[in-house]
Amino acid sequence: MLSENIRVIRKKRGLSQEELAVKLNVVRQTISKWENGLSVPDSELLLRLSDALDTPVSKLLGETVEPAEADDLKVISQKLEVINYQLSLQQQSKRRITKLCFLVCALSIVVLTILLYYLNSSYLEWDYQDVETAVLGVAFHSLEWMFIRIAPVILIGSIAGLIFTKRNAM
Repeated sequence: MLSENIRVIRKKRGLSQEELAVKLNVVRQTISKWENGLSVPDSELLLRLSDALDTPVSKLLGETVEPAEADDLKVISQKLEVINYQLSLQQQSKRRITKLCFLVCALSIVVLTILLYYLNSSYLEWDYQDVETAVLGVAFHSLEWMFIRIAPVILIGSIAGLIFTKRNAM
């Protein structure tokens, strides 16, 4: 009875014979002998065993403890369901954030294009005799030149990203 209770409770706690032996400061063979009924722990070791297994001595010495495999599997199953649900929520959140980034990028490109169209490159009419004005004008022209060449690629990529994230959501 004691030997079976030690084995069942140790396994329920997820401890190996070696781990339990380390906790009790004994060799693994001692635990094996207790579980096989070849020897019994003395009163001091029984108290330390009770503490190590977080089980009252009366339960160790009492009736046979039935392994609750079905309950353990049910608990594990419930934990896995919770973990799967949390992972699903994280994936949905990441998908929403990605979709929002693509949308903001596409809208920014459209707004900047409209803004550049209405500004109509007014810096081209500036007096470029002044050095600071010339540098600023060249900088504006360079930015506008780069934007006009890169913006379509970014816009197409953003729209494709929005379509792709929408398809994955289904």
